[in-house]
Amino acid sequence: MINVDISVITQIVNFLFIIWAMNIVLYKPIRKILIERKEKINGLEQGIDKINKSIQEKEDSYALGIKNARSEGQKEKEALLSVAQNEEQQLIDKINKKAQEDLAQMRGKIVKDTESVRKLLLNEVDACADAVCQKILGRVV
Repeated sequence: MINVDISVITQIVNFLFIIWAMNIVLYKPIRKILIERKEKINGLEQGIDKINKSIQEKEDSYALGIKNARSEGQKEKEALLSVAQNEEQQLIDKINKKAQEDLAQMRGKIVKDTESVRKLLLNEVDACADAVCQKILGRVV
């Protein structure tokens, strides 16, 4: 059987003393270190969140800048294309006008040349007809 005597009280006091000593020497410093570590981790997490927000804002700003630059570039491209098309149309109109003028001059020259050739041929028709008649008939007509 178990005897309850003074040794049980001594063991209880000894046990309480060891718990108190371990609390002061071991548990409180460990808890303090754990609390500091948790605060440090929380601070780092907040820093990471701030950096992530900053990165997101910069990415959004960058994307917006690219979008605006593309928009402006497209507008400039369209403006330049419009100017180029106008210049092209003016050049084509000018070339067509020059071609029409050249065509009209050529037609006038052809008409003139045809008339002069016709007059020459009409003058020579009689002489040719006489020559043909002489050859066919064998005598002068």
